[in-house]
Amino acid sequence: MTETIDPRAARRVRHDTRLRLLTVTAITDITPLMRRIRLEGDLEGFASPGHADHIKAFFFPEGVTPLLPPIGPNGAEFPPGTRPEMRDYTPRFWNIAQGWIELDFVLHGDGPAASWAAAAAPGKTLVIGGPRGSLVIPMAFDWYLLAGDETALPAIGRRIEELPAGARVLALIEVDNAAEEQRFDTEADLTLTYLHRNGAPAGTTSLVLDAARAARFPEGVAYAYIAGEVGMAKSVRAHLTESRGFNPEYVKAAGYWRLGVADAHEDH
Repeated sequence: MTETIDPRAARRVRHDTRLRLLTVTAITDITPLMRRIRLEGDLEGFASPGHADHIKAFFFPEGVTPLLPPIGPNGAEFPPGTRPEMRDYTPRFWNIAQGWIELDFVLHGDGPAASWAAAAAPGKTLVIGGPRGSLVIPMAFDWYLLAGDETALPAIGRRIEELPAGARVLALIEVDNAAEEQRFDTEADLTLTYLHRNGAPAGTTSLVLDAARAARFPEGVAYAYIAGEVGMAKSVRAHLTESRGFNPEYVKAAGYWRLGVADAHEDH
């Protein structure tokens, strides 16, 4: 019996994990609360074919010299008492030949990543690792739904920009206010809707879920990517699969953070 292969199935790709010590060379505030930081160094072997890939960024305490420990079966093996804070970031742009990568940081709160990004300056260093793997979504769907808050903007932006001419994409993105809206260069048939919290704390509204409930979706088979606060991502996924007829295999919900909890990440 011949096994039928789903042409729309996501493809998982594994990568050799490497740590890299990179140096800040440029800083651009693309919105008041989103800072793009260019880092330069050895990017030989870097690969990120999936729009929602993430690298690990390592934030050492002030005054501690960053180091590159060996990679073990459970990741980076730091000496006892020297393990830094870690956060996940989507590679936004990079050039292996020229040796640079750009990461986007949301400037909110006083966590290790936001604090580092707020104080970043040329000459500062950052250790990154990965991506360890990629989830590659084929260009085989009738349309694409992208939904999330500002923490998902790097992944959503990458997907919008990589979709080819003729691809239909509906994007629902929650940000604080109109000043936080970003625009993307794309050949896709894009319908982009920004949802404004207007001062309400991130993670406390139902803007994305409400917009998904109210949206008129195109006909055909869709792939949905939802990312941001854990509760929001779960609720939108449930709406799509339980009320809108989405195939659960074609819905990816990534919880990048959880309201009130530091360093939370969940995938569904």
